[in-house]
Amino acid sequence: MKFKHIKDSQITMTQLMLPSHSNFRGNIHGGFILNLMDQIAFACASKHSEHYSVTASVNKVDFLNAIAVGELVTLKASINYTGRTSMVVGLRVESEDIHTGVIKHCNSSYFTMVAKDKAHNSIEVPGLILDSPDSIRRFARSIKRQKQARKRSENFNSVDFKIEEYLDEVREHNVKIEL
Repeated sequence: MKFKHIKDSQITMTQLMLPSHSNFRGNIHGGFILNLMDQIAFACASKHSEHYSVTASVNKVDFLNAIAVGELVTLKASINYTGRTSMVVGLRVESEDIHTGVIKHCNSSYFTMVAKDKAHNSIEVPGLILDSPDSIRRFARSIKRQKQARKRSENFNSVDFKIEEYLDEVREHNVKIEL
């Protein structure tokens, strides 16, 4: 089996934010940033796997700080986890005010990517060489996140869901139940 160092597939991309990227409030549109995130996740995963890679899922994206027109946005991508055919790409987005040099963390996310061969079948990816405590922490965190997602799916599948276990909790929120 083949293994690769994380640094061999890391990618950084920087782009100037233009008025055409903005929303009606004058900030950069979140959808535009998501598009850039998907592009860099694709590039990082494809570089690691040496194959075309597709987005399988995106783990939570919280927009922490607005990005203004004229700022530089830097996206950083790194492989955090490898399965048999999948990879988790960790992403960090920062913006920089080019006049003041102030850098803001705008969001972080995790994209699960799957490598594909020319016939569009999933294909095995190289494993990771974990060579630092941080790389082990990120890999372990990805394992934990996958287990939590499986548990959430199991608890709320439509066949096994028990409505009576959740009605009181649901009623505490901004809903009107009409059963």
